[in-house]
Amino acid sequence: MMDAKLPFSPAAERNAGPILDVLQRLLPAQAKVLEVASGTGQHAAHFAAAQPGWTWQPTEADAEALPAIAARCAGRANVRAPLVLDVLVQPWPVSPGGFDAVFCANLIHIAPWPTCAALTAGATQALVPAGLLVLYGPYFVDGEAIAPGNRDFDADLRSRHPAWGLRRLAEVVDEARHAGLALEQRFDMPANNLMLVFRLVPSRGPGSH
Repeated sequence: MMDAKLPFSPAAERNAGPILDVLQRLLPAQAKVLEVASGTGQHAAHFAAAQPGWTWQPTEADAEALPAIAARCAGRANVRAPLVLDVLVQPWPVSPGGFDAVFCANLIHIAPWPTCAALTAGATQALVPAGLLVLYGPYFVDGEAIAPGNRDFDADLRSRHPAWGLRRLAEVVDEARHAGLALEQRFDMPANNLMLVFRLVPSRGPGSH
């Protein structure tokens, strides 16, 4: 099988089902979705197969990852050709206001902290009015016990790169708010992960706060 030769993420395979369940609750049957940091393309392939009315735009910062994403999604008419998208390089190479949702899994803890601000700012530009930014991954939540697995994962990430590590939910929410996105829903997911749903807040024009 062709898939046997492609990069494979066990975590993406495990979490695809639970993530899809939430996305199906959030998005209509017809929707345009921009995925930031598509990785192996497993999510794009899985979600597009399950929801033929979703048009999925995969992206990756590393151009070398694009052929594998394209191969994995080959034959899916509702998956666009993958694009190079580095979150930190603004503006993003997509149509402004062209997407009902921006989806990103497991990025901001495996990237420097400024990536969070860049992600929320870019999403604001890419979304239709009242569109959704959906983030998946582990977070530290003030006032809630830290799962041992998340504590260990954070230590491992920081040992690999001092600018990496699990982020505090409150700080992520602050960055999103500065970009014009409001936290609307939080879903507790398997393996101590969260799905965070932010909605683009209508601009109130000059002088708004």
